[in-house]
Amino acid sequence: MRRGLAGVAVLVAVTAVGCGTEDGKDVVVAGTPPATPYAGPLYVPATDSDESGAAGRALECDGKMYAGGDAETWSKGDGGKNPEGGLRAYFDIEQPDVPRTGYRVERRADGRVLFSYDVGGRTKVAVVVAKDGKNRPGWGPETSASCNPAEFPASFTKAHGYEIWTGKDGKRVPTTVVSSSVGAAHCDWQKAHFLETGDGKNGRLYARDPDGVLEPGMLTASYDGDVRMPASARDTGYRYQDWQLWLTPDASKAYVRTPDGVEAWPLVKDGMRCM
Repeated sequence: MRRGLAGVAVLVAVTAVGCGTEDGKDVVVAGTPPATPYAGPLYVPATDSDESGAAGRALECDGKMYAGGDAETWSKGDGGKNPEGGLRAYFDIEQPDVPRTGYRVERRADGRVLFSYDVGGRTKVAVVVAKDGKNRPGWGPETSASCNPAEFPASFTKAHGYEIWTGKDGKRVPTTVVSSSVGAAHCDWQKAHFLETGDGKNGRLYARDPDGVLEPGMLTASYDGDVRMPASARDTGYRYQDWQLWLTPDASKAYVRTPDGVEAWPLVKDGMRCM
């Protein structure tokens, strides 16, 4: 699956899950039919600006679409024998970071089936499966799309290592606005912490490194766990548990207020990522 926005995928310690089921739950459930199911076409040609096709149109995000695209190709035997098998093939082939159980059939038309994963009666993941596409033998994904992880249930985001912040109104904030995560284990960064504000070209990545586990020269300054809050700092209103995020106009450091005081998280230098 192609993400609609760049982010901290290489830093988030996302927990891998098995294909098809979670905790013994079914991939597809009967569910409750939506009051107004998606009524558009199940085949929409991909464009350079939007490869999510019909799946993207079927989403009901609170914010912007987070990820979406058309499917990869696969070999004979990789596809499913029926539409549900096609949904399982989507998980196996695309390896998306989305819930893998609790989908329902929202619509069947034109030799295709739309599966949707709903939260509060609104579609947050949409997968259109089709049979015997070009270089796609058997049933499998044709297009797929998903909302921001912040719109998934808290049980899912917690289990998958996402730290979802809240705004001034107490609502969960998209990870493309602010997000944080424990450092990646395969780089031995578990004792470090990362925080990103914004996304793509305008994004800034900060790090908390009290134990000095990050490589020398990776940060623009040293982490400081006990500082005075600068007079120019403003409260962003973003919260994660008992952390409060404050920023200065130059955004050279992120100031995190905790019950014990104020910490200064320096910027991570460009290009310094865990691969």
